Amino acid sequence: MKPMPFRLHVLLWLSGIILACLVTIPAKAPAQAAAADQLPEGPTKLLRFADISKDKVVFAYAGDLWIASRDGGAARRLTSHVGDELYPKFSPDGKWIAFTGEYDGNPDVYVIRTDGGEPKRLTFHPSNDMVLGWTPDGKNILFRSDRFSAPPSRYTKLFLVSPQGGPAKLLQVPRASLTTFSPDGTKIAYLETSQEFRTWKRYRGGWSLPIAVFDLKKNSYEELPKTAGMDLFPMWHGNTIYFISDRDGVMNLFSYDLGSKQTKKLTDYKEYDIKWPSLGPDAIVYENGGLLYEFNLASGKVRNLPVVVRAEDIETRPEFKNVAPSIGSYSLSPSAARALVEARGNIFTIPAEHGSIRTLTKEHSGIHELNPAWSPDGKWIAYLSDQTGEYELYTRPQMGGQESRITSDGGVYRYGPVWSPDSKKLLYWDKVHQLWFISRDEKKPILVDKSDYGDIADGSWSPDSLWITYSKPHRRGSNDVFLYSLGTKQVTKVSVGFYSDNNPVFDDGGKYLYFISTRYFYPSVGQLDQRFNYYSTDGVFAVTLKADEASPFKPQSDEEKAADEKKDEKKDDKKDDKKSADAKPGDKTPDEQKDEKKAEPVKPIQIDLDGISTRIATVPISAGILNGLAARKDKFFYLSTPQEARQFGTNDRTPKSILHVYEVSKREDKVLLEGIDGYDLDKEGKKVIYKAGPVYGIVEAAPGKAKVGEGKLNLSELQVKIDPREEWRQVFREAWRIERDFYWDPHMTGHNWKKIGERYEALLPWVAHRSDLNYLIGEMIAELSTSHTYVSGGDQPAKPHVSVGMLGADLEPDGGYFRITKIYPGENWNDATRSPLTEPGLKVKAGDYLIAVDGQETHSSQDVYSYFQDLAGKLITLKINSKSTPEGAWEITVKPTSGENGVRYLDWTDANRHKVEEATGGRIGYMHVPDTSFPGIIAFDKQFTAQLDKDGIIVDERYNSGGQIPDFYTEKLKRELLSALAPREGKDVPWPPVAIYGPRVMIVNELAGSGGDAFPWFFHRQKIGPIVGTRTWGGLVGISRGIPLHDGGNVTAPESAFWSTDNGGEWIVENHGVDPDYVVPQRPDLVISGHDPQLEKAIELAEEALRNYQGLPPRPKYPVAKQ
Repeated sequence: MKPMPFRLHVLLWLSGIILACLVTIPAKAPAQAAAADQLPEGPTKLLRFADISKDKVVFAYAGDLWIASRDGGAARRLTSHVGDELYPKFSPDGKWIAFTGEYDGNPDVYVIRTDGGEPKRLTFHPSNDMVLGWTPDGKNILFRSDRFSAPPSRYTKLFLVSPQGGPAKLLQVPRASLTTFSPDGTKIAYLETSQEFRTWKRYRGGWSLPIAVFDLKKNSYEELPKTAGMDLFPMWHGNTIYFISDRDGVMNLFSYDLGSKQTKKLTDYKEYDIKWPSLGPDAIVYENGGLLYEFNLASGKVRNLPVVVRAEDIETRPEFKNVAPSIGSYSLSPSAARALVEARGNIFTIPAEHGSIRTLTKEHSGIHELNPAWSPDGKWIAYLSDQTGEYELYTRPQMGGQESRITSDGGVYRYGPVWSPDSKKLLYWDKVHQLWFISRDEKKPILVDKSDYGDIADGSWSPDSLWITYSKPHRRGSNDVFLYSLGTKQVTKVSVGFYSDNNPVFDDGGKYLYFISTRYFYPSVGQLDQRFNYYSTDGVFAVTLKADEASPFKPQSDEEKAADEKKDEKKDDKKDDKKSADAKPGDKTPDEQKDEKKAEPVKPIQIDLDGISTRIATVPISAGILNGLAARKDKFFYLSTPQEARQFGTNDRTPKSILHVYEVSKREDKVLLEGIDGYDLDKEGKKVIYKAGPVYGIVEAAPGKAKVGEGKLNLSELQVKIDPREEWRQVFREAWRIERDFYWDPHMTGHNWKKIGERYEALLPWVAHRSDLNYLIGEMIAELSTSHTYVSGGDQPAKPHVSVGMLGADLEPDGGYFRITKIYPGENWNDATRSPLTEPGLKVKAGDYLIAVDGQETHSSQDVYSYFQDLAGKLITLKINSKSTPEGAWEITVKPTSGENGVRYLDWTDANRHKVEEATGGRIGYMHVPDTSFPGIIAFDKQFTAQLDKDGIIVDERYNSGGQIPDFYTEKLKRELLSALAPREGKDVPWPPVAIYGPRVMIVNELAGSGGDAFPWFFHRQKIGPIVGTRTWGGLVGISRGIPLHDGGNVTAPESAFWSTDNGGEWIVENHGVDPDYVVPQRPDLVISGHDPQLEKAIELAEEALRNYQGLPPRPKYPVAKQ
């Protein structure tokens, strides 16, 4: 694949609010591993999200709820659904348990009796509803949800719902996360946002907020004393607020006395954090080191709750699984008889048509084998395996059998291998940018080259196996092509060092070296800005290896031949025809006889290194976006990517790459396959395996005879027996190694990574569900105290999902039905912002009543969203009336959407823009930038270009969730007036025209992070304008790649940190954030009264700056020609 410029590799992404939980460690021998599966004696560990009543404790384990006596002993299962059931909370009388369940695929609020029974669903909205507790009188359940948040999914609000069901009631607090009621229910102690799901311990950035007390009757607000540490889980009992804090390094339990205003430390753990504490009538229960403990409020004593879970553990049962969706690498055998794939860490060969799938991997769950490659002689399979605890290179007979270990020096993540044509040597590379080759017999690695700016990932061999060619990344963001001689061990540069050259391959005859190069510069102007970009930049080029070798693409000229030459040609043709006629069945054709001769030892090719960079010829094909170059006899293959495949913002993600074959002697370029992701060839280039989405197929490599969908491989039997416990152990160790190998600081910022890995691996025996494993890995990588340490995915149980249709409107109970209080305008030309009730011709408006949905009356005693289950995207009939009665109602037909995030966000930004326009007389614009990825880029350009007539602009990047490194934003915001253009008619135009030259003010908050940290840091660095708000998240150690885990899960390693040249060089932003020039908290009491303190301050600063802004001065007088 074509390497991208190195600067584009770094991603800065602040993961959204997670509302559902989600030196080496040597591999153990199978006997040892089996012994580890026997749970140790004593209490069960990894019991999570516990709550406590006067005599019982409830908790989540393996995705289900369990209940036990406070004295310990055997637990009893309460739930057993395939979806997760989490966050259980006892009612004040101890008879009921409220929890968040996923029975229909969406996190909703449920309630169940303490002694068991059928769970009752209470909420039906498609957003995430997380149970927090009960009101003190037991009449309502408190939960948090992002259902009405704008920007969407960036924070939560508080809601109450009756245990009998009905509409949820929104509390007035603008933002709230972890919350507890005062004993009388008139106040709450809460955090506006919280980090209980963040895999980042000892966090000290802007997101670390104080616990605050809010009076629900007076709308007054008061913050508790705050240190630099994180304070979480406020729990109000009597006149004391309990909470956990890592102010001393590890999360421990503290108390704050509301009378004396004193804070007291109550526990002193040194190793594991306290997790998910919960308040009961006389005790606090929490998890520490996987075990449950209770803190007695009266005595201040801590005791372990020795609970034992004897579960079926169905998710730990070994079973056969189809691994076709997990295929990683794929290729063809030399003769195209079989395909070679890796899937879920196992290696398979798959017949093209007849026969059975063959599994080469012997240990299916506890070893990860990667990147298999078939030797050109058809005898061997080479691959990487971590069976020793490190990735080493192995070979094995293609029919199966004893494997042979080729390397023994593993200690870092590796890639490859690539066979030499003589099947005796292998090429591979590693994550420290080194390229190696090794002899299969000698087993001594030899370093070919090392890069300072990226992996050397496209090495290939000469046909005589005596040369290696590759491209190496350069500081300028481009690649240069090199040759390496195995004989002299010398490296020669082929590129001129001015362009970007990559993907070099030798032709089979050893005459030419082909490569892809970015040498065509055809600028395309943008529609929104007079700036130019380049798309069709690539071509294929050929280097003649011998100095006297003619270019394969030298000028051609058709010439008339003499008569005697024509006669000789006819005689030769007749001889060929006679040979064909005399040929008997079974006789070999001349071509086949020639092929047999090719089996003789390959002669060393000649490469004249002097002046090689001057012998570059252009292949006559159209410029494009090219990659995947491969050469076979008298032809080469390559992929072209149409520009629309790189277009973002659309829902079309179908494969669009086009496979070409170019016949050198005929100088013909033809399309072989269209709409694929990638391909590989057999040895002769007669067959091709392609990937097109989930489809893999083998077809003839002949234009007109190949079509996507044909030659489809049968993957139904691509299955292996997976032992989850073995696989979880494997995944855990892979995650540990990934951080060791890819973490940005080779010294792990002073952490003893081996010791940390051992500490958390000790809890592996109690993992009984894939989500438990993610939790454990998350706790381990969180010890690095670094941003962008994320864990997700894996082989999770499939959960049913029922959609909810949404109308893009606010509805409230009124007169037995629901009154439409607001219809969000939306933008109906965009599916993401479509508002169903605003379609032309619909007779409905705010103030009307919703009487029925598809013939079912909507009673206000129920949750209104319960009437829209499974209706998203379907045409439905609504009965509407101007009054709260069925009489006189009329029907309309609408198509509900699956969510309202788009219309609510649009409404929020429009309201802010109108507020700014009204306050500044239309002189100042407003834009919100939600992230630094593609949605944010779209939002930025859409809003910026729409307001170029403004004198200034307020750039609101609150809640910015990051993405890319956003210097592309500040480049536009920084533009200065260079001149003015005076047309004969009309007004003058400032130049550059796509710019706003007056006051520019930025707003930030603690939920702007990652790329949302870099944006304000660049804004401040470039002195574009003042920044208003609160300190940002503080995460600028970015991620750049995904490393596959055995079961398809994902863990990120932050591997690129930002630093500035200030003060002799210093690391920036990480674990602190960007400080605003004007600190303005978003006080909830002011927000409730209709204010946006941060936006109002930005308006004030913009107006002040306008007083000194003159704008474009009058046009000077026209010059008068001198006589």
